[in-house]
Amino acid sequence: MELSISAAKPRLSALIACAERGERVIINKRGEPAVELVACPKERRGGLDLKKLREDCERLGIKQVPPDEARRLIAEFDDPAFSREALGLGDDYEPFCSSNDG
Repeated sequence: MELSISAAKPRLSALIACAERGERVIINKRGEPAVELVACPKERRGGLDLKKLREDCERLGIKQVPPDEARRLIAEFDDPAFSREALGLGDDYEPFCSSNDG
C-alpha cells in the first residue's frame, strides 16, 4: 500500500495495524516514497530488555553495582529535577542494580 502524507494522517492507526500484519505500507512525500512503516519485532516491544542489558554489561566487563554503592551514588547525584515525583516513580521503586535482579 502506498499513500501520501495527507492521506496517511487520518488513517495512522489502521496503517500501523496493516504494518503489524506484515503488509508493506509506504508513505509518499511530494509524490516520492519517503518512509515505510515496519512493525517492530515482538521481542523489542515493551521497553527495556533487561536480559540484553545484562548480556551487554557482561560482554563489556561492566560489573553489577553493590546495593550500598548504588544508594551512595544515588544520594551523591540527587537532583530535584530527577526526583521520584518528577519521574513518576513511587517510593517502592528499586533500580535495576538491586540485589533482587538475579
